[in-house]
Amino acid sequence: MTDKVDFKKSLDAYRARQGEFRILDVPELQYLMIDGHGDPNTSEDFTAALEALYPVAYKLKFASRTGLGRDYVVMPLEGLWWAEDMEAFTSARDKSQWDWTLLIMVPDWIGPELFTAAVEQAGRKGPPARLAQVRLDSLAEGRCVQTLHVGSFDDEAPVLRRLHHEFIPDSGLRMRGTHHEIYLTDSRRTPPERQRTILRQPVVPA
Repeated sequence: MTDKVDFKKSLDAYRARQGEFRILDVPELQYLMIDGHGDPNTSEDFTAALEALYPVAYKLKFASRTGLGRDYVVMPLEGLWWAEDMEAFTSARDKSQWDWTLLIMVPDWIGPELFTAAVEQAGRKGPPARLAQVRLDSLAEGRCVQTLHVGSFDDEAPVLRRLHHEFIPDSGLRMRGTHHEIYLTDSRRTPPERQRTILRQPVVPA
């Protein structure tokens, strides 16, 4: 049995500091993914997505450890967020207009067969309603800007305005792709003022 790998510590893409906007190149990574729409605080679809995603993530971890001899720490929840009007994030914060993809990063040694077996195991007893919609896919974001936000999700707007309207254009860049968040703390167990979230935005030269 090999040592347990914690990708939060070994991958630069999971490092960020509060108050610092950093330009970095994010490699192509593999994720469990599930899509949805609506306010994450009130949407039944969002809750059902979480209920489907986590069982597969843990079944994969155990299968990797027991079947492949390769153990790793289950990675934090992540989210891609977008809307027809991106001001829904930075000004109006109209969460009912948000589209999203929830993600959990998994190692590149996890293949389709292991994923399929994990989904089957997760569905043997009281399968989650959205289990069939979980997929294994990769995401290549490339050049990005990211920072660490400490505090409530609803307090992100000023940071995002600085990121979108000051740092990115002042760096000769423009936004592309979708807003990406990485939840380093569990919002169910962490007071809002102590929540730690990486805010990431893919960019290209202006």
